[in-house]
Order: sequence, then structure tokens, then C-alpha cells
Amino acid sequence: MTLPDDVLGRLHAVDQDLGNAIVRMVETRAGRSTARPRAAEIASYGNHAVIVVTPVKALRRIAGVELVPVGDGRALISLDRGQSVSQLELDLRDAMVAADVPPMERSVLQDIADILRETRGKHGPVLRERTIIVLEARRRRAR
Repeated sequence: MTLPDDVLGRLHAVDQDLGNAIVRMVETRAGRSTARPRAAEIASYGNHAVIVVTPVKALRRIAGVELVPVGDGRALISLDRGQSVSQLELDLRDAMVAADVPPMERSVLQDIADILRETRGKHGPVLRERTIIVLEARRRRAR
């Protein structure tokens, strides 16, 4: 699809992902609420919670991190076996100071790091590492 530059600019103001921006605008026009979620936040269910994030390139580039889509342009953070949450927190902080990380992406990384830091406090949630099942498509052989 080809769009004028000014339209692309307005879409990027709604969401960096053009597909998500189009969906949000259509939903808004249809009357559905589209309150923009925080870049990283805790989604609770009973006594348990997970961190849901806005997928950004800076997060995808961290070794051992896999983002698992959960809908509405959001994702869960999945870590490779052997990758610790402590190491993730250090990697997030290293990525935040990289010169090539845009401010919006830096904000996502900061929000995640803040959530992880809160799990080390006396009054915040307690971190429990769990395994999620991730299915990966097989690559087709070239013929």
C-alpha cells in the first residue's frame, strides 16, 4: 500500500507499527475504546501477573530474548534456557545507554527494568521464573 508522507506521519504518531496504527484508527472510528497502554506494564490475573510490552527493536536485539505476541500489538518476554532475569536486567540497562536506541524504545526498556527492579523490593511483587511453551514454525526447504 502506498500512502502520502503526511498520512504516514499521522499514522506513526498513533503507533510506530503502521499495521497497528491502522487498526487503532479503524477501531476508534467504529467506537471501540483504544486507550494506549503503557510501553511495559504488569497484567494481572488472580495472584499472578506477567509483564506485557510494546515490542521494539532494541528489546528484540537483546541476546536470549524472544517476544511472544499476545494480541493488540503487545508481547510477553520469553527468555532462552540459561538466560536469567538478572542478566536480562543488566542487558536492558546496557541497551538503554546505546547511542542508536531511539527515545521511545529507551522508554520501553526503562519501564521493563523498573518493573524488574520492583520485584527485588520488600513490598513489590515476587518474581517467579516459569516456562511458557513457544511454538516456532519450521523452515521450509528450498526446492
